[in-house]
Amino acid sequence: MSPDAQSRPPLRLAVLISGGGSTLLNILERIREGRLNAEVVGVVASKDCGGLQHAADFNVPAAIVERGQPFDAADFAARITAELDRWQPDLIVFGGFLSLYLLPPQYRHRALNTHPALLPSFGGQGMYGDRVHEAVLQSGTRVSGCTVHLVDDEYDHGSIVLQKVVPVLTGDDVASLGERVRAAERELLPLVISLWAEGRISVDHAGRVQIADRELISGLS
Repeated sequence: MSPDAQSRPPLRLAVLISGGGSTLLNILERIREGRLNAEVVGVVASKDCGGLQHAADFNVPAAIVERGQPFDAADFAARITAELDRWQPDLIVFGGFLSLYLLPPQYRHRALNTHPALLPSFGGQGMYGDRVHEAVLQSGTRVSGCTVHLVDDEYDHGSIVLQKVVPVLTGDDVASLGERVRAAERELLPLVISLWAEGRISVDHAGRVQIADRELISGLS
């Protein structure tokens, strides 16, 4: 963590989850170890899932906001927003959140998602987890990776913040490629959060991202 980051108040994070919460746990552990100048102020889960135990273990407030049947996107978004507004986060992190959340104005350009491929390739509705790695392997491409991008009203569509390249090796299967990409994600997302906490990431009204001193960031390829 840079001296500049240490002089700033912790970045207030809200994390949205739908499953085991490995992204949430990665963030919480780095905060506990003093490697990330942030605080998770709340967790929203789209169902009762394993990731809620991580929130409980770290004494983080959590809420379950289910999609409902039939699904009403506006109602779902309003219920999530009501929870987030209680916590007043600076930044929202989608950590394996599998539902579309229509961001209200107060959170637009302040929400991040990670995707296990190099967007815009291998993205979109239904492309998550092993489905992505299977598609990468079937395509014959020799590189994959991960992407951290802004969230907008389409799946895997918002402006790219940073990407990290991962090689596709001879003999790779879904499991081996997936583990290599997950390892990259575990490093890339905290890096982006740190840059945000340091005030080095700016987003204009059109959602375009700029990173101060981007050339000093190493290990992205």
